[in-house]
Amino acid sequence: MKTLDLKKQFKNLYQPSAKKIESVQVPNLQFAMIDGAIEKGSEPNKSPSFADATQALYGLSYTLKFMLKKRKTNAFDYPVMALEGLWWVEDANFDIRVKDNWFYTLMIMQPDVITQEVFEEAREQVRKKKGDSDMLSKIRLANFEEGLCVQTMHIGPYATEPETLDRMKEFMAENGLLDNVGPNGKHHEIYISDPRKAAPDKMKTVLRHPVVKK
Repeated sequence: MKTLDLKKQFKNLYQPSAKKIESVQVPNLQFAMIDGAIEKGSEPNKSPSFADATQALYGLSYTLKFMLKKRKTNAFDYPVMALEGLWWVEDANFDIRVKDNWFYTLMIMQPDVITQEVFEEAREQVRKKKGDSDMLSKIRLANFEEGLCVQTMHIGPYATEPETLDRMKEFMAENGLLDNVGPNGKHHEIYISDPRKAAPDKMKTVLRHPVVKK
């Protein structure tokens, strides 16, 4: 059985230092993705549809992992990667402190060995096991190339992310970069820690913003 060490291969993208801000070139990668929006008056950790989308995405991702691992020929083993969220608004400038107007794309990176045919086979397995659902039907396999970005590892609760984003903006200004979040880019979070298990002050979240050179 072949093993794909995705966490090691993409360590610079999923385990950046919390002590520094850095610019990275994010390549074209494959993801399982699902789109949605936070309900008015709610926020991500209280949104029923967000929870349902997350559950469906993980369910399909783990089904893919074990399906490939159990194949009689050309079997692969690989880790299920972290949940990621692309966030944006359509009515005003993005403000991380205001969350009930957020739209999102939730995604989990998938290895290139997963084809559309394999993806649909896994979806059918989930349907047979757990029944069909609107969320399961909405998940798609697609590529996403983020390009030039500025990122860092945020340590602490989500509420303190604005402080880290301020540091990122200082780095951008010092290095001749413009934050592209807004009309052309999306605020990107990668959830390394499980908020249900980690202490708030020790939670790890990669924060990444697409940028352009001045």
